Amino acid sequence: MMSVEDFFKSSTGKGFAIGIAAAILAPVILPAVVQAARPLARAAIKSGILLLNKGRETAAELGEVVEDLVAEARAEIDEERARAASATATTEVIIEDSVDISEAGSETVPEQKAPPTS
Repeated sequence: MMSVEDFFKSSTGKGFAIGIAAAILAPVILPAVVQAARPLARAAIKSGILLLNKGRETAAELGEVVEDLVAEARAEIDEERARAASATATTEVIIEDSVDISEAGSETVPEQKAPPTS
């Protein structure tokens, strides 16, 4: 048979003794631990809220930067399209003027008859 002293020297006995001590001391220690942990928990929550707010601000700033970049890109596209349309219109006017000049020149030049062949 195992003596009480041998029981408490074994790992099972040590675990049992710790369990009994925890059960007896828990009502005394637990409120003190909770009281001490409250400020730590409150500080952790406060830090989390501040971090969340900072993250929202950063996301909003990033959104503004992206919106600005999109607006600049659209403005460049519109400008390029306007230049291309202007160049096309200018080319069409030059072609029309060239056609008008050719037609006017052909009207003023008398037709030449081929020399008679013998």
